[in-house]
Amino acid sequence: MGATKTDFFTDEQNKMAVIAKALGHPARIAIIEYLLKVNECICGDIVNELPLAQPTVSQHLKELKNAGLIKGNIEGNSICYCIDEKAFGTLNAFFSNIISTVKKQNCC
Repeated sequence: MGATKTDFFTDEQNKMAVIAKALGHPARIAIIEYLLKVNECICGDIVNELPLAQPTVSQHLKELKNAGLIKGNIEGNSICYCIDEKAFGTLNAFFSNIISTVKKQNCC
């Protein structure tokens, strides 16, 4: 079987692309902001905060979890979600490196 296009990039580049894609929807940004505000919640709480149907919110939560941006624990009939600080540490390092490099450049 042939190589996929992602095989030509580093693991770090592929990881950042997955995270960036997950953050590429305003509903997911709103979910992240809500989780930061409340520190922890169940899916039903998020549904009440967003103008989206429960299945749509669940799909967005799945994308965020698959990207490693949030984590969830099953508690009874619900799942309690919270921010995964490791992924945001990776984001912070990535963007900090970009910002410090850009500040050093003398480009047009």
